[in-house]
Amino acid sequence: MNAAPRLSSLESAQPLSETRRDAVRIESLSKTYDPAAGPVLDDVSLSVRKGDIHGIIGRSGAGKSTLVRCLNGLVEPSSGRVFVSGRAITGLSGAPLRAARREIAMIFQHFSLLSSRTAAGNVALPLEVAGLSRREIRERVPKLLDLVGLRAKADSYPSELSGGQKQRVGIARALALDPKVLLSDEATSALDPETTEQILDLLKSINQRLGLTVVLITHEMDVVRRIAHAVTVLEAGRIAESGPTFETFAFPKSAVARSFLSSIVAHDLPPELAKTLRTEPGHDTDPVLRITFTGAGAHQPVVADLVERFGVRPNILHGRIDTIDNRALGVLAVVLEGGETLLEPIRTHLSSLGLSSEIIGYAVRPVAGRPRAAFS
Repeated sequence: MNAAPRLSSLESAQPLSETRRDAVRIESLSKTYDPAAGPVLDDVSLSVRKGDIHGIIGRSGAGKSTLVRCLNGLVEPSSGRVFVSGRAITGLSGAPLRAARREIAMIFQHFSLLSSRTAAGNVALPLEVAGLSRREIRERVPKLLDLVGLRAKADSYPSELSGGQKQRVGIARALALDPKVLLSDEATSALDPETTEQILDLLKSINQRLGLTVVLITHEMDVVRRIAHAVTVLEAGRIAESGPTFETFAFPKSAVARSFLSSIVAHDLPPELAKTLRTEPGHDTDPVLRITFTGAGAHQPVVADLVERFGVRPNILHGRIDTIDNRALGVLAVVLEGGETLLEPIRTHLSSLGLSSEIIGYAVRPVAGRPRAAFS
């Protein structure tokens, strides 16, 4: 998509390297609907940096939707506070709340377009509600449609648009009032993989060009992998972990994060293989080492290096290399045949290369004539 003109009030948006104060700050946020069922959100504290794309991920029932609705004042928390661009959202009502919401836009899974209005008419709706003149609306709507690559569809009705085009209209409408924060609530869940990639590329482009802070609510770790700078993992209404996307993917601390990552990063062995490992070494076992490659280390010939330097026979069980936040990340599980007495020198050497390693079990040596199982 060709570069589109910036919207007037965002012309002076600063580069992401400048002014890194929080766009969103959540302090000890809790929400309980039914005391008998317990809290939906339980003492959640979180900061989202200005200009970041921040993913919030969790299973169904983890509290994601309630959290996002607390951010724009649609749900009043039981306790705690929410600040957007330094302004407290909690406790507001009436005109002050409506004014605050102008800085917090939202896009939805099912688009929420008016079928009786064209694409241009849907984008114009929040401008009309805000009281802009017809001239201002006529000038602004084409720029918004340009921004999402849909100017040619200005006169098309939702029934004439594809799912991806409907979501682009929803994004243009969300940007109509120059928000400071864009909330995306499962905005790609109803789209096919190719269209999902296009919408994520659009959100990333808008974030980069306008310096707009984006909060992604999703249950898809691949969405976070593609565009998020930071990620927060929710479980049962609490934060399981939170941090830069690459660090979370490379070194997950919680079981729920590892579970979400299982289809993207090979941290854990396939169950069929994992159940064959022992937890303690024996006379008939070899150690299994998980090596995490990051950055330039992901492209080093580590296996060949171990063979040449230590004389071991690494048997690759499982592995994968991927790109997270524009950085290479690889995880490789190997059996170090003949390396049980060389574990410490091998791990020291790997550390000197900037690689992380961990013993994850011990594989029983195969019976003569029967190969050891391997997975890729």
